[in-house]
Amino acid sequence: MAAVNAKKVWKERVAREIARYFCNVVYLAIVFGLFAWYRRLILAEYNIRYLKYGVAIFEALVLAKIVWMADLLGLTRRLFQKKPLIFPTLYNSAVFSVFVGVFAVLEHTVGGLLKGKGWLAGLAELRAEGGYELIARCLITFCVFIPFFALRELGKTLGQEGKLGRLFFRDRTLAVPG
Repeated sequence: MAAVNAKKVWKERVAREIARYFCNVVYLAIVFGLFAWYRRLILAEYNIRYLKYGVAIFEALVLAKIVWMADLLGLTRRLFQKKPLIFPTLYNSAVFSVFVGVFAVLEHTVGGLLKGKGWLAGLAELRAEGGYELIARCLITFCVFIPFFALRELGKTLGQEGKLGRLFFRDRTLAVPG
C-alpha cells in the first residue's frame, strides 16, 4: 500500500514539475518570439531579411530548464528567505538576464562554427551588431522577468501549491476567507 501511495505522489510531483516547466517555456517563448518579430520588423524597414525564429524557441527551452533547475535546487530560497519579495524578484531577474546575454554570445559563436567560419567569426558578427543591441536585449529581458519572477515568488509565499494559478485562471473566491 505504501509503495502504491509513494508511486502516486511521485507521479503527481513529476506532472507538477512538467507543468511548471511548460509554463516557463510558454512565457519565455512568447517573450523571445516577440524579440524576434521586433527584429524582423525593424530590419524589414532596411530590406534585410530576418528568419531566426527557431532560436527564440530554443532559447526559451534552455532558459526555462535553467530556471526550473535553479528552482528545484532552491538556490534563491536560502538567500532571501526572510526578505521582502522584491529582493528575490530583482535578483532572479538580474541573474537570468545575464544568462540571456551569455546565451546570445553562445548563439553567435555556434552560428559562426555552423557556417564554417569559426567561432571568432561568430563573435565578430555579434560585435558588428553592436554591444548596444546586446545591452538593450538584457535590459528589456530584465524588465520582462520582473513580473515573471514576482508572480513565482508570490505563488511560493501563498504556500498552497497552485493557489496563485487557481486565483488567476479559475476562481477568485478562493482568496476570500471563510
